[in-house]
Amino acid sequence: MQRSSPLIAAHTVTRRFDSATGDLVTVLDGIDLDIVEGDYLALTGPSGSGKTTLLSCLSGLDQPSSGSVHIRDDDLAALDDKALAHIRRTTLGFVFQRTDLLDELVVIDNILLPAIRRSGRVSADTLASTVELMDRLGIGKLGGRAPHELSGGQRQRVGICRALVNRPPILIADEPTGALHRESTEDVLDVFDELNASGMTIVVVTHDPVVARRARSRRHLVDGRMVDEPAHRAGEQSDF
Repeated sequence: MQRSSPLIAAHTVTRRFDSATGDLVTVLDGIDLDIVEGDYLALTGPSGSGKTTLLSCLSGLDQPSSGSVHIRDDDLAALDDKALAHIRRTTLGFVFQRTDLLDELVVIDNILLPAIRRSGRVSADTLASTVELMDRLGIGKLGGRAPHELSGGQRQRVGICRALVNRPPILIADEPTGALHRESTEDVLDVFDELNASGMTIVVVTHDPVVARRARSRRHLVDGRMVDEPAHRAGEQSDF
């Protein structure tokens, strides 16, 4: 069977930062990673292993010190800020560890903001699917609340809804269930399973073995390097 061309391709990605002492610290060291369309990939590894930095490079939020990242045919390093913003707006949905909501907007308006920025309006279908997703994640009655009235877990679920409002082809998620209790985590993972089954590509950073086991494939980082081959969900043994 012919292997699909990667949707996201990272080639020898290295990322270095200046330390407080003036030395260069290598956070990513020659990462090669292909993500095919429709994959559901979990990036695992100990704290400080480079997972979040890799996620930032894969999504164009950060640029590698060397190496390349392509999304489809686009070399992210060759794009200007406007072109990168266009890709992030039309192709990617983001769930971050810290959910930055706008305090001057109520919850429903925070969630719908990406749809307004993309097309200038919110369609009836988008509004209906958003309300349904909010209900599924247990925040259906919070649409009129201000962000400061929410708990950390509620804010995280609002952030997940916001990331999915435009049904992006690729979802980039950094510890998306870190602030959630187990029942809410399962609700979020059920949604991710359904979105992946419908064709959405998902890349998630996680420390949680429950989250990692729900992915179709896993890659493990230690000290900025990949240390294993992809592990597939069916019949695999947990490495946590």
